Amino acid sequence: MAPSKTFREKLADSKDFPRVQELAGGMRKRFGPGTIVIPAPFEVNELMRKVPKGKLTTINRIREQLATRHGATVCCPIVAGIHARIAAGAAGEDEADGRKRVTPYWRTLKSGGELNEKYPGGVANQAKRLRAEGHRVVKKGKKSVVADFERALHDR
Repeated sequence: MAPSKTFREKLADSKDFPRVQELAGGMRKRFGPGTIVIPAPFEVNELMRKVPKGKLTTINRIREQLATRHGATVCCPIVAGIHARIAAGAAGEDEADGRKRVTPYWRTLKSGGELNEKYPGGVANQAKRLRAEGHRVVKKGKKSVVADFERALHDR
């Protein structure tokens, strides 16, 4: 059995992405008629890297930017989320190797300002990093969220 790829290898492997196609099936039912962009991992990483210290973004904002960039109606939420996880994992590998300048994945939130348990170090690590940058992390039911995250959203 071949060893699995590192996150850095996954980040570098664009396969045949980005690709824009007509919405079909369940995605058409969910979003209506139009087109959908399936982004490349490097595109998601690029947008995550642009978020400066003290600012935030969300996966949905990244999706909006990618849809606009490609002239598509929407960006695939599943693939965008997977690619954000890959970018975060690659940054974690970079940090483990001693690199200081990595993709600031902790600044990318899920919808509603929710922290991402799948990022390196889980919610605890993301919360620690966000607090260090001046954000207030609170519990909302079982979820951890950045309070008033909308005020810190990064302009495109």
